[in-house]
Amino acid sequence: MSTEVTSLTELAGDLAGTYRRTHSSGEQVDPAVADADLAAVLRDGYVILPDLLTRTELDEIRESVAPLLNQRGRNGFEGHTTQRVYSVLNKTRSCDRIADHPRVLALLDRLFMPNYLLSMLQVINILPGEQAQMLHTDDGFYPLPRPRKALGAATIWAIDDFTADNGATDIVAGSHEWGDRRPDPAERRPVIMSAGSCVFFLGTLWHGGGANRSSNARLALTAQYCEPWLRPQEAFTLSMTRDTVRAVSEDIRRMLGYSIHPPFIGQVDGMHPKRLLEPGAQPL
Repeated sequence: MSTEVTSLTELAGDLAGTYRRTHSSGEQVDPAVADADLAAVLRDGYVILPDLLTRTELDEIRESVAPLLNQRGRNGFEGHTTQRVYSVLNKTRSCDRIADHPRVLALLDRLFMPNYLLSMLQVINILPGEQAQMLHTDDGFYPLPRPRKALGAATIWAIDDFTADNGATDIVAGSHEWGDRRPDPAERRPVIMSAGSCVFFLGTLWHGGGANRSSNARLALTAQYCEPWLRPQEAFTLSMTRDTVRAVSEDIRRMLGYSIHPPFIGQVDGMHPKRLLEPGAQPL
């Protein structure tokens, strides 16, 4: 590979010598299926992907996160009657499939630039009596005016069945295309889906957790993603141990920031961040 760069266009390519850009597992998904999912997302702002997790996978997730559910929300937005677990990837491998499911990656591959990032992976357990969360958009903290292209996307995975009464996520269909308009609470509609399913939605879609009027908790996980040139919500390169980064899939490793957005975003001491994972690599 030539080391000479004579134009800005050449800088936009993959300049790495050792650690070249890796392929997404989303490429394994039937393009017709992925394109149909994308059409629904672009039309409505969301799509429900049914029954992606097996009963065994659901049981493993429930068993592994149960001991971690010891912290409630710190404010009304997090939910005073909602349990949350952050830094999930550092605490259990059972939830990895939530972050790197090929059906989800196939959508992300079509929506965002290569080497998009994982912004957050979080457990959310809404307990009985919790009030409805305020409606919000997930990429609203990036200070760019609407209407605009979404800067990120999210999934919410039902580990328990989502019903109209147990805190199912509420969405406002079509609101991803709005400008400054704010939704009326009467416009929110619950996402009803079976355990093992997920709802994928754009960061510009108005949504919020529903009220739990049932007698049982509602367990879910959410994975959020963003363009590779944006700052993620969780600083994974600080919060994740190198041993954990080595243990996860290549898709997750890339989305944690062990990748480069050309030409230089994500570099460490002028080098590809994967060099930090090499045997004998020393902390900077």
